[in-house]
Amino acid sequence: MSTALVILAAGKGTRMNSDLPKVLHPIAHAPMLAHAMRAGAVLSPERTVIVAGHGADQVEAAAREVDETAQVVMQSEQLGTAHAVDQARDALRGFTGDVIVLYGDTPFVQPDTLDRMIAARAENDLVILGFEAADPARYGRLVMDGDQLHEIVEYKDATEAQRAITFCNSGLLACDAERLFDLIAQVGNDNASGEYYLTDVVTLARTAGLRVTAVACTEDQTLGVNSRADLAAAEAVFQARARAELLDLGVTMTAPDTVFLAWDTMIGRDAMIEPNVVFGPGVTVETGATIRAFSHLEGAHVSRDAVVGPYARLRPGAELAEAARVGNFVEIKNAVLAEGAKVNHLSYIGDANVGAHSNIGAGTITCNYDGVMKHQTEIGANAFIGSNTMLVAPVRVGDRAMTATGSVITRDVEDEALAVARNRQENKPGRAVKLFEFLKARKANRQKGAK
Repeated sequence: MSTALVILAAGKGTRMNSDLPKVLHPIAHAPMLAHAMRAGAVLSPERTVIVAGHGADQVEAAAREVDETAQVVMQSEQLGTAHAVDQARDALRGFTGDVIVLYGDTPFVQPDTLDRMIAARAENDLVILGFEAADPARYGRLVMDGDQLHEIVEYKDATEAQRAITFCNSGLLACDAERLFDLIAQVGNDNASGEYYLTDVVTLARTAGLRVTAVACTEDQTLGVNSRADLAAAEAVFQARARAELLDLGVTMTAPDTVFLAWDTMIGRDAMIEPNVVFGPGVTVETGATIRAFSHLEGAHVSRDAVVGPYARLRPGAELAEAARVGNFVEIKNAVLAEGAKVNHLSYIGDANVGAHSNIGAGTITCNYDGVMKHQTEIGANAFIGSNTMLVAPVRVGDRAMTATGSVITRDVEDEALAVARNRQENKPGRAVKLFEFLKARKANRQKGAK
């Protein structure tokens, strides 16, 4: 059976107090909408329809980054969830199969849950996703009759017995496309809010003699984000889940609660992640690598047995080969460190290639930017760059070459050569004592004058 996703993403999110559409607020460096789309992607949907409203252009751009075939339709007026789904009617015209309705601000539904919803559709006409709530509060209650869903009762309309039910409505559903839109066409807005509620399709389906059931999931999968506090809670849920998965995969984290991961962080087994490490998007750490405390990585690839940190920063384009080392207060950007290369202290290496087993001394800087253009630095294999060397790009230091400490290198250094680029030191006997006496006398005169 073919499937289509309809993802509701039209809400402005007033409680977020933001100019950014609610579904574009990030969790683990990806918009909430992207999380919902990736969860649905496990079903290999034939079509994906995003129902947008506030900030539709931004929503469309974010959706296309995840799935360039996604269709975006407008809900110009927010008249309820049934009305929102109905905006996808034309986009799904001619589609025969199941529609899964997701919410862009409910980012954590799991692929296996969606699989179970589809499986339940084999014996039912309409499937609702429910959850056991620790605190049911004002959630709509799912009133079951055996394995069939009898009705959804809103808290304000529920009896005391119904309020005692802890099986609650998430809002997600699965239904045959033609039947779903037929049911939606029958939904009215005779209620206090004057809105068309998607939950009404349950009663309409039961009245028509259709089979309706509910599939259960864990409560964290249904977490909705409506405020900044909710967003922080959602981030915590993601991080806890992602850390647990890495631990199960054989990654060592000595203080996992202090490690922050991006949605796409990939770390191999037997890697070691020390406390207070932050991963931005696009990071892969291979097996056996060590990321030491207080390091920040983004858009970087760290190979087997490499060591990063402590207090290191890897920026986009950083490529560390096997057994490479990046030490404390070192920044690497758009640069490749070949096998066994070392940049151990207080250096910036940007727009560069560093050859195998080369050693970059403390305080080295690749001067890659001339104010307009970026330029490349090439360092050969087994080279030694002396401390406090400035490499003014474009420049090349050859294999087994060396630069003297404190040099400013502006021309290529051939293989096996020593480059010395600094002024000759001069020592002036007795001059230090005379200079100090002069300076002390000058200071004393200034203090006397100030009185």
